[in-house]
Amino acid sequence: MAAENEGNAIVYCEGAFATTNGKTAHGLVRRSDRYVLLSIVDSCHAGGDAGELLDGESNNVPIHVDIPAARADAEQAGMPATHLIIGLAPDGGRMSVDCRNAVVQAIELGLNIVSGSHDFLTEDAQLIDLAKQHGVTLRDVRKTPPREMLHGYTGKIAEVDSLKVAVLGTDSAVGKRTTAWTLIDGLRDAEYTAELIGTGQTAWLQGARYSILLDSLISDFMAGEIEHAVWSAWNDLGPDIIVLEGQGSLMNPAYPGGYEILAAGRPDAVILQHAPARTEYDGFPGFPLDPVEKQIEAIELVSGKPVIAITLNHERLSDKQLQDETNRLRASTGLPVCDVLREGPGTLVDALIPYLDRSESPCESVT
Repeated sequence: MAAENEGNAIVYCEGAFATTNGKTAHGLVRRSDRYVLLSIVDSCHAGGDAGELLDGESNNVPIHVDIPAARADAEQAGMPATHLIIGLAPDGGRMSVDCRNAVVQAIELGLNIVSGSHDFLTEDAQLIDLAKQHGVTLRDVRKTPPREMLHGYTGKIAEVDSLKVAVLGTDSAVGKRTTAWTLIDGLRDAEYTAELIGTGQTAWLQGARYSILLDSLISDFMAGEIEHAVWSAWNDLGPDIIVLEGQGSLMNPAYPGGYEILAAGRPDAVILQHAPARTEYDGFPGFPLDPVEKQIEAIELVSGKPVIAITLNHERLSDKQLQDETNRLRASTGLPVCDVLREGPGTLVDALIPYLDRSESPCESVT
């Protein structure tokens, strides 16, 4: 169930589109249910088509040189822009001086601002005053909810009888969210009911109804918020399957994510996303990426549940290299391996059908 439309958005991604630091913009190019996506701003690729640049297929989302050009184009097309979304996702999640200057420019052009940065616009006196002058709103997606709104862990996750699947990764910015959404679509096409638990700002921006922002939560409430999101999706909708979007990776030195999802979300199975061309953790030269086989072993040791498939990110791989790596991983792990952007989610849906169709409770393990 998607969020209601909240406006027409230009996405600011200066200097980062088609890089790992542009993953928020990439997510919105591929899926945008909360906002109507008008265009991308990145002078490095001005004049291009965002879909063609990202996935080799045009989606009629133009890339503009700057915010005024994007706003003018939207006006001319009869779809006036109402929002500017910060589509940058740099290491550490902080806002650069250039990005803040772009926010100022957008406010002066009458655009509401939506930011997933850890630098909160709603705590910046100059921006608050400027927004009031121009009658626009500032929204900090990553701002921690008040403590009285947060949930502690209760154990109510045991009530959830939907099948729970976590999409974890071998690294950060590796494609976990994209694979999770593609799986949701594939399951729905196969006439299963499915719901995504978004765990980062991009999934929320895309329109995931059940969303938490793990990297902004106070640690004491992290397990409870994961549990509550999963339980709420089950309690409200009772879907056949709940897919949990992973964050970081178990062994990433800067973003060691996944432990909380395994412990609190208690998935029944795990899908592992991997980028074979990477030899080091994203953004951290000198930190070798741990092998897929080792990461599978760690996930299964921590969770006691199986990794049932591997999904690949084809960045920097030729078709032959991708096929060779697919064959190698199939042989070394005995698991189904696919690239969902190239092949679709059929392989994953097939891997899940034995879990979805069995008569016993999905909370019981399959041997």
